[in-house]
Amino acid sequence: MSEGLRVRIPKERVGVLIGPEGSTKAAIEHKLSVKLEIDGETGDVEVTCGPEGNPADMFRAKDIITAIGRGFSPENAFKLLDEDAILMVIDLRELFGRSDSDIERVKGRVIGEKGKARRNLEELTGTKISLYGHTIAVIGDVEHCEVAREAVEMFIKGRTHSTVYRFLQAKRGELRKKEMEIWKTASETEG
Repeated sequence: MSEGLRVRIPKERVGVLIGPEGSTKAAIEHKLSVKLEIDGETGDVEVTCGPEGNPADMFRAKDIITAIGRGFSPENAFKLLDEDAILMVIDLRELFGRSDSDIERVKGRVIGEKGKARRNLEELTGTKISLYGHTIAVIGDVEHCEVAREAVEMFIKGRTHSTVYRFLQAKRGELRKKEMEIWKTASETEG
């Protein structure tokens, strides 16, 4: 068996990782041919490659575990099984040090009233977003995650919600245009 990867998640998220009757843990192990050893006391998880597994799948499992640890539901974390999907984690402590009030203020701006800003951010970027502890995590493809990161940075810099939404609408149009050009080029080469 190959050397394993270690990841630590918050202890209060261990139950979510294990899932009802071990279902989430079993699904990760089955879908990626890995073995998970979970320490419920510390939140440490060791990922090793199963006999049929590909070592690269250990990294995908680690991302799924990290996503669950950062507050995503298993359903959203499993979106990382798509080869184009990535997990991007923004650690607000890197920006604000240990200033809990600044971290909570920024998280509040990103969430918005009754979660409206976060829903708009997810819809306009085609990503899933989780705010947990001192982090903001994003699941999506590389380009869409990058747009979401730029929008979060705008919130951090104090831009108004309307300014961020205008930016997102413009970026959404650019991404759609680029996707259409790629699709058109691909269909022309097939025909």
